[in-house]
Amino acid sequence: MSSRPWRPFFFAPHVAACAHRLLLVAGLLCLPAIDAHAEAMRVKDLGKLKGWRDNALVGTGLVTGLAGTGDSPANRATRQSLANVLSRFDLSLPPESLQSRNVAVVMVSASLPAFAREGDTLDVTVSSTGDARSLVGGTLLLTPLKGANGRVHALAQGPLSVGGYRHDANGNVVQKNHPTTGSIPNGATVEQGVDASMVDARQNVVTFVLAEPDYTTATRVAESINRQLGGHPARARDASGIEIAVPSAQDADLVALFARIENAQVEPDRRARVVINERTGTVVAGGDVRISKVAISHGDIRIAISEQNTASQPTQAWDTGPGVRTAVLTNTRVDVDEPQGAGFVSGARTVADLVQSLARLKTPTRDVISILRAVKAAGALHGELVVQ
Repeated sequence: MSSRPWRPFFFAPHVAACAHRLLLVAGLLCLPAIDAHAEAMRVKDLGKLKGWRDNALVGTGLVTGLAGTGDSPANRATRQSLANVLSRFDLSLPPESLQSRNVAVVMVSASLPAFAREGDTLDVTVSSTGDARSLVGGTLLLTPLKGANGRVHALAQGPLSVGGYRHDANGNVVQKNHPTTGSIPNGATVEQGVDASMVDARQNVVTFVLAEPDYTTATRVAESINRQLGGHPARARDASGIEIAVPSAQDADLVALFARIENAQVEPDRRARVVINERTGTVVAGGDVRISKVAISHGDIRIAISEQNTASQPTQAWDTGPGVRTAVLTNTRVDVDEPQGAGFVSGARTVADLVQSLARLKTPTRDVISILRAVKAAGALHGELVVQ
């Protein structure tokens, strides 16, 4: 981190004494100014080879062994699923005769990574699809997991691990987290893997895809790979893809070629970006996001409206007429709090300088967000402002 000294700033003393600025809202991340040049990174940390992807698997199963917290007897899908399971063991029972609350119909999902082999294990997630109250203590019966092509790629089974619970009795409910969702570590066994093709057979090239598209970074990656392999086998096709021609001598040893490509060193370029999350009051900015000379005067006005309802009841009237009744009166009070001055910040060169100065003024995070948006609207913030 840079040791550049603080920029001078000025503020009205009474602003710092305001009660609403005594505490800086949690969640403000203030990054100090750093060098604009990024450190060298491996190519493998910037993206991945085209064809390297995970595949989603999903299936429908049945969880048994629940202590009366499963689906209700009114759930026809649960009764039919249980009848289908029992029929595999030569027990033919009509679904209407099954009234157990110890079973629940669930959806089972998993992710099949590239180069998964038969016998590998996968973590699975189990979630209730019916009206089960809890899956604690349940066991998933053998469930086939299918991919988008409709083929069964894995089989899931085992006891559930649920990070919560739910207990209810006589209308009293005690619940922790989400007991209708659980997981089974290594609960699925791969039966059929997916072949990942990395090399384009028609052009005999492999494509490296950047996680964050950028023309400058793509050019630097291509140059770094060329230095690593020798010659000019790599070229940046666009902002996210770098095509690498596979040398004929490396056709029989692609793994070694990919290893050399992944370990090439490169200094990635990055965009000046400020990310704001207004829901949580979080501000994240790179320390080198530049701003022009700008003076900021920021104040606020608070209006509070309160109502108090009272009843006017006559106390000395004994024999009243038919039109005499209790009157309900509403008294409205409006309080306006307007500070006499506002903070003043000047001389900041980066967003980090500005945020640090505002933090010294005890400025709440919500006000910091408003100030950054105003600086961007004024054309003084030279970067991308992302509002989430």
